[in-house]
Amino acid sequence: MGQGIGAGAGRDAAQGIRERGRGVRLRKALVVAGTVAAVAVVPAAAVATTGSGVSGTVLAKGTSDGRLTIKPPKGDTDVVVRAITVVPGGSTGWHHHPGQLIAVVRSGTLTRTLDDCSVEETSAGEAFVEPSGAHHVHIGRNLGTEPVVLHVTYLLPKGAPLSVDEPAPACATAQEAPKG
Repeated sequence: MGQGIGAGAGRDAAQGIRERGRGVRLRKALVVAGTVAAVAVVPAAAVATTGSGVSGTVLAKGTSDGRLTIKPPKGDTDVVVRAITVVPGGSTGWHHHPGQLIAVVRSGTLTRTLDDCSVEETSAGEAFVEPSGAHHVHIGRNLGTEPVVLHVTYLLPKGAPLSVDEPAPACATAQEAPKG
């Protein structure tokens, strides 16, 4: 009888040891998996840095109508950023740009007349691209009561001027001619 109890107890003890062994193996597997996951993350965290001593100011933000097609000049490119103010009643005069420009209207409304005498108005919070070349003559006017403030980025062939003065196109001079 003692042997039967002892044998059962031995089996129970062996069963307990096996279960503890499986539990230990499971815990080890989880520790290994956790370590592998941590090591996979650590290199990314190790190369990430926190910036310091840097600040930025948004000068202007504008939303385009979805038609921003940028074509930088071939070869070396001068990138120029300017703030331009056009007072009420003021104008840029007829001109073209040797390279494209991206403009954001910070305040006011800019009225541009293009070489075909079509008119485009761009208000504060909007952006536009002006194409390059002598065949894209235009004039910008402030027909409003507050200053128009533009933030403009020019993409110019190296050494080119920001703009080139041009005569008004025939359609514009016909519109401006006195009616009698």
